[in-house]
Amino acid sequence: MIKNIIGNSDFIESLRGKKASFLLALSNTDTANIEGITQAGIPGKMYLTPTLDSEFLCTGEVRSLDIIAETPKGVPTPALITRAVHMLNPYSSLEILDLGLQVKPKINYFNIHDFNIKPSSRIDENANINALDIFQKGLAFGQKYTTTDDYIILAESIPSGTSTACATAQALGYDAKNLFSSSFKDTPSNIRETTIEKSLKHIKEEDDIFSILGKVSDNMQIFNAGFILGLNNTKKVLLAGGTQMASVLLIINSILKTMDGTFNSSNLALCTTKWVYEDKNSNIKALLEMLNFKINAYYPEFDFSTSNHPALKLYDEGEAKEGVGAGGALVYGLINGLEKEQIINKVESFLG
Repeated sequence: MIKNIIGNSDFIESLRGKKASFLLALSNTDTANIEGITQAGIPGKMYLTPTLDSEFLCTGEVRSLDIIAETPKGVPTPALITRAVHMLNPYSSLEILDLGLQVKPKINYFNIHDFNIKPSSRIDENANINALDIFQKGLAFGQKYTTTDDYIILAESIPSGTSTACATAQALGYDAKNLFSSSFKDTPSNIRETTIEKSLKHIKEEDDIFSILGKVSDNMQIFNAGFILGLNNTKKVLLAGGTQMASVLLIINSILKTMDGTFNSSNLALCTTKWVYEDKNSNIKALLEMLNFKINAYYPEFDFSTSNHPALKLYDEGEAKEGVGAGGALVYGLINGLEKEQIINKVESFLG
């Protein structure tokens, strides 16, 4: 049920039957306001997506809007998948990382880590991020973070994050133009390419790595790169995400090269969905093969082929692929004894 993208199965087998802390990193970038660049949410209210995702994941309700976030084509948020797994075999804890939200989630009793970070600007107009400061906040958080669980699942929700990730990878010198996925079935290439081309023009020859990241990236990627390095291999970590999490690893890779540093990645792996892995418009394996350190990566053999719900069928058609840690959540559920049909039935129950 769990397939290898790169590496071997030993890492994931070592986690079978064990418990995890689930950390959801949330952020807004004004890049999402560019018309047609993303469908990860409600048009005109894209900034609410991470807020609503966290509310639903933690409470089973959306509180900052009357209805759950879905794309214009009617695809519901992958938070339903992550919540379904949590209902069937709970993560030990759910924690929220506020990395720059326009609207704070309306939830109580859950640990919300606030790092006093503002949402970032559009990358085509210079994202204007204090990247070194955000990286250092991530580094410090990783150094002090403690959990009694066996491992950490690190997930994200940030609309237009695949576009900022694609810009980031290219700005750092990786040949990755056509390797990043999208919330759309067919990547909005013209809009994305124009946006990224404009963003790359802000980079100057004298810019160091953090100046580059500050112009073209997003808070989630920069912070999580610092967080992973701050953990310093002390805990096993599942990066629950697709090409955006691959970009986080590429940032780490570039920082290590710039600073001539070493990194023990033996406690780190990436889990994404089958929809990302099989996406013909992206190539997560190629991104991971650009790393100078070894990484294990996986996807679960999970789809909605046996579901009769039309909204869920859209996932199998490529209209949504990943988000809110769906891939990592599915892997967690499957190695803890859940069956595919159990998860599908629970997701369907949320939709009525």
